[in-house]
Amino acid sequence: MRRLALNDLDAVLAIAHRGSFRAAAVDLGMSTTALSHAIAGLEAGLGVRLFNRTTRSVSLTDAGRQFVEQVGPALGDIHGALEGVRSQRETPSGTLRINAAPTAGRQIISPLVLEFLRRYPEMHVDLVTEGRLVDIVAEGFDLGVRTGDLVPSDMIALSLGRPQRFAVVASPEYFARHPRPSVPTDLLEHNCIRVRLPNGALYRWHFERHGETTKVDVRGRITIDEASLARAAALEGAGIGFFMEPDVLADIAAGRLIRILDDWTPPLPGYCLYYPGRRNRSAGMSAFLGLASKIAARR
Repeated sequence: MRRLALNDLDAVLAIAHRGSFRAAAVDLGMSTTALSHAIAGLEAGLGVRLFNRTTRSVSLTDAGRQFVEQVGPALGDIHGALEGVRSQRETPSGTLRINAAPTAGRQIISPLVLEFLRRYPEMHVDLVTEGRLVDIVAEGFDLGVRTGDLVPSDMIALSLGRPQRFAVVASPEYFARHPRPSVPTDLLEHNCIRVRLPNGALYRWHFERHGETTKVDVRGRITIDEASLARAAALEGAGIGFFMEPDVLADIAAGRLIRILDDWTPPLPGYCLYYPGRRNRSAGMSAFLGLASKIAARR
């Protein structure tokens, strides 16, 4: 039997976690064909099939499930040991995988991520943005970025500074045809751009003023699950939208969008960078956290 390599084991765990050769190949930075050949070679060497494959799905066999359960923790220890050795390097190198909310990703890309890459040319950053809250350890990320209230209690959190606010906006053309709402319940008389959450539920717009809170299940003719599309619809006069403030500040300043109900959208917890409390941080991880701390202190 051919000698097993760490890449073989990483490949098995990636497919088991993602449930897809295609998704696992993207995570591993290789082609789906190369990954399929690698697994086929591993199975041939072991003399047992690890995955059941159809044209529509991939699942672990009993042998594969046992293999993953036994190898997974040991492989984590091995990678931890390797990271501990790499952390002794003076020059940060390697890859940092970051999972962030879409708005958070847009906020950190220029001042933090791109500045980090300019300073450390041997580093690579894999930034994944998605609305759903993920277990960054289970899904193989080094860091997460979410609002402070969403950071898991067992994580170390680093505040990135500014509190967040929502902004309720519509285009001048829309308000030329409709009166401006003065209280949140007035929105029920308007065409609003509805937002679908990652779990499929429709988002209820949240407002607060002087200790009074209210949620409005707005109505509208269009439902969107991505902020940039909702912004485009608002700019076209399709209705009133509910956004994270940074996504529309430039449009408000330029007069492309008009803000309403400003006194009903108080500051919320700001974004935090969070990560598990591992003892052996890589040089790249330490450098990234150091830069994030400096940027946050300037805000």
